[in-house]
Amino acid sequence: MAPGLRERDGMNSKAKEPGAVARQWGVDLGMLITIGLLMGFLGPFGSNRVPAVERYIYWMICIVGGGVIAVLGDQALGRHLVVTWRRVIIVSALMTPPVALLVLCTEHVLIGGRLDLPGFLRLLWRVSPIVLAVMTVRALVWRRRPALVETRTVIAPPLPEAEATFRRRLSAKRRAARLIAVEAHDHYLKVHTDAGAELITLRFSDALDELASAHGWRTHRSWWVAADAVEGVRWRRGVGEMRLADGLTAPVSRTYGQVLKDAGWF
Repeated sequence: MAPGLRERDGMNSKAKEPGAVARQWGVDLGMLITIGLLMGFLGPFGSNRVPAVERYIYWMICIVGGGVIAVLGDQALGRHLVVTWRRVIIVSALMTPPVALLVLCTEHVLIGGRLDLPGFLRLLWRVSPIVLAVMTVRALVWRRRPALVETRTVIAPPLPEAEATFRRRLSAKRRAARLIAVEAHDHYLKVHTDAGAELITLRFSDALDELASAHGWRTHRSWWVAADAVEGVRWRRGVGEMRLADGLTAPVSRTYGQVLKDAGWF
């Protein structure tokens, strides 16, 4: 009647902060109350013949009470079971008898059911699939999301000769500056450096040839960016943008996005 599994990944850590424990129980109880209300509304196993108030009380006691039993059982037994779905099955099976006993007593008090061994055995078959179903839902709720590991390509400092030919086209003020990006503007190129931007007359294809050995990427049909100038990349619905040094933003097209993906930026 209740969930019985904490995902080993994040739920059975040896040391838990009080706030985390309270939140954990809050989520569990919220889930159990929701399921209890749903069962009270549906009235399965003939409980729809019981008056509404008694029916809802019955299912809330069975689901929430049984859930608490299963949660405590999972916390006691689950730490010894490594594989999540094996835990779901084993803890569910072990928790079914005590939960069935709770249901039997609840039926006796609220509905006048018989309090005997045949009734208990009958409830085992009725309770076990509900316990398994609720435990499965709980396992899905508490499953650990895949860890997001941010990776970046380690960029070695470019060799001086890699950009030498291209840098000779810049003014003396920017020739020794940090190269950030090259942007195509019709028959001109806008060269972005940390000493400011400068327009030069050169075809974009020729600039790419001269920067072929430099550490950078073509990200768009009209953009080339220096690898060590990239501070972040956003990718959404097939297009993206790069955040560069000095607050500059460069577009990333679908065509050239794979290069950045291979470099570990998204």
